[in-house]
Amino acid sequence: MHENEISHAIIGAAIEVHREVGPGLIEKPYEEAMCHELHLRGLGFVRQRAVPFRYKGALLSTDLRTDLIVEDKGIVDLKAKVEGTAIDKLKVLTHLRLLHLRLGLVINFHGPVLKDGVFRVVNNLLERPPAPEDPPALRS
Repeated sequence: MHENEISHAIIGAAIEVHREVGPGLIEKPYEEAMCHELHLRGLGFVRQRAVPFRYKGALLSTDLRTDLIVEDKGIVDLKAKVEGTAIDKLKVLTHLRLLHLRLGLVINFHGPVLKDGVFRVVNNLLERPPAPEDPPALRS
């Protein structure tokens, strides 16, 4: 499954969670509900995965974690706050780089309309998968 298809599936799951639960909770219940919804949709995920951080060749013992990694291709950072920030997106981009992934989503469940709280973050991701007839330079 391409990252764009995974993105679509994750957003669909988040919309369903938001429709069922609504805004107003802290992050953990949304994380648990998202895990259940992803499971119901047959999507594989890892919850609270450690993000390794190397500095000048040394693996540091930091406690960087990402909320969800879906299908080993996409990071999902869940929020439940009044307004998302540029730092939220930068954190996801940094995690994408450290994990060598290309797709990230910041999903803020706080608002009355979920689509206003969904932000896509990419790390060298093509907008569409390369077609078999595409020249090799366009393939990922």
